[in-house]
Amino acid sequence: MTPDRREIEPVPDDWERALAIVAHPDDMEYGAAGAVAHWTGAGKRVTYVLVTRGETGIDALDPEECGRVREAEERASAAIVGVDTVDFLDHPDGLIEYGLPLRADLALAIRRHRPEVIITLNHRETWGGGRLNMADHRHVGLAALDAARDAANPWLFRAPDGPDAWSGTRFALIAGSSDASHFVDVSEEIERAIASLEAHARYLDHVGTDAREFLTSIAEQGGQASGVRYAASFELVWL
Repeated sequence: MTPDRREIEPVPDDWERALAIVAHPDDMEYGAAGAVAHWTGAGKRVTYVLVTRGETGIDALDPEECGRVREAEERASAAIVGVDTVDFLDHPDGLIEYGLPLRADLALAIRRHRPEVIITLNHRETWGGGRLNMADHRHVGLAALDAARDAANPWLFRAPDGPDAWSGTRFALIAGSSDASHFVDVSEEIERAIASLEAHARYLDHVGTDAREFLTSIAEQGGQASGVRYAASFELVWL
């Protein structure tokens, strides 16, 4: 259900550090990067952690070459919206498993970067309209939420000389959720959001996405629900 204008409210902005945790290069760019541009423009620091390099995402490229291409595209894309740190965890693209190894990797990443906010992607079985959401997205989104709690427990996933436990993550923002509750006004950032998606040129050529058409359409929908021209919408989960 799309929230109406009485239900949706601005994302809180009383924080300084966010960590985006997603499965693939381009996951942030399909809607959330405009919000990232807004935040970095306001002086906040946003860091990306990608669980894979998207190495099986382009049929015409073998995985090794595809991983190199998509990593380069993601770094260029992130830079457009003010993100200068992009870490890759090298789990296998298309075969990410929810479980303790993934939770451990994400908990350690959270401890290293010590975010107040986590950004991730829809972890439910479907997108709006009943379209199937792939397993990688579901597993990473759920693991990111669980890892925020894991990171706060000093007795879980202890690593020699590893970072100390971190309990300062206040909430998570879930992009692509059909239960959106909060928004960021990206009316001033829409062109940077489009450019960040267009940086994935090889991948967009493969899937046939028109970045401008896609992003302006979803940002307009978010804006209509939020009372602004263009908005990025999120489900907010308090942690």
